[in-house]
Amino acid sequence: MKKSKRYSNLLDGLEKDKVYEIEEVVEKIKGMHKSKFDETVELSINLGVDTKKLQQPVRNSVVLPHGTGKTVKVLVFASGENAIKARSLGADYVGEQDLTDKIKGGFLDFDAVVATPDMMKLVSPLGKILGPRGLMPNPKTGTVTNDLGNIINEIKKGRIDFKMDKDGNLHIPVGKVSFENEKLVDNIKAAINSVIAAKPPSAKSNFIRSSSLSLTMSPSLKFGIGKMLQEAA
Repeated sequence: MKKSKRYSNLLDGLEKDKVYEIEEVVEKIKGMHKSKFDETVELSINLGVDTKKLQQPVRNSVVLPHGTGKTVKVLVFASGENAIKARSLGADYVGEQDLTDKIKGGFLDFDAVVATPDMMKLVSPLGKILGPRGLMPNPKTGTVTNDLGNIINEIKKGRIDFKMDKDGNLHIPVGKVSFENEKLVDNIKAAINSVIAAKPPSAKSNFIRSSSLSLTMSPSLKFGIGKMLQEAA
């Protein structure tokens, strides 16, 4: 894939293979921001797990202390009093069969989906649509629940659900380039701690092989998390 001139210029100014400290990488990545829009800052982590032997992919969720910088639209499958409650809690879309039909018709203007357990018979047929987009409600992530207050609040505040891909990588948005450095650092540390907490019992000591930070339209920069790993050990 051919790189743009701007991207190539950013590459020219980098020290190849340098590993930064967290505070340093945030400062450096913000200095690479040249776009006209507020770029997303993404944390990428390569895990030291055997993806062929691991029975379950590494997955978890994190509520970023300073949010994602994005207004999150939440869709809730609920009926009766639960539907009334969901609307009062700030859910953007609430419904039953009407929402199922709407999604089957192509409606996807939402960022998270929550369902009460009794609604899963309606939601299950949407697996082929919601699943590949990471939107399928799941008891393991707390998005199939009667405790709507807690989950809607978390999602609106900046909860991120992440799941390891087939190559053992995680990609987690941790804010916007417009965030203050300290807020980005806080969000990055919260995300990394959540990844560490999801370490499978069978994983070896090098659970996190490498970590890097990038913008929507920038190269990635590696940074070390040795201190955080030692504290978590």
